[in-house]
Amino acid sequence: MWTEKDNQLSATFHFKDFSQAFAFMTEVAMLAEKHEHHPLWTNVWNRVEINLSTHDAGDIVTDKDRDLAKAIDRILTRYQ
Repeated sequence: MWTEKDNQLSATFHFKDFSQAFAFMTEVAMLAEKHEHHPLWTNVWNRVEINLSTHDAGDIVTDKDRDLAKAIDRILTRYQ
C-alpha cells in the first residue's frame, strides 16, 4: 500500500464516496495533530492521496513517517 520514492512515503486510498473519504481524513487529521506530524495530502471525491516525509530531517523518510503510516493503516481498517 505505502511506497517509498523520492524521499516520501506515499499511498492512495479509495472510499465509497466523498463523505467516507472526508471522515477518514478527519480521523487522520486528529492523529497527525497528536503525532505533531502533518501529511501532504489531496482529496478528490472518493480518493485520498497522502505523502509523508519529515521536514525537520531534511524532507526525508524517517521512523516518524513510518509510524504515522502504520497508524493511518489502522484507521483505514475501519473503512474497508
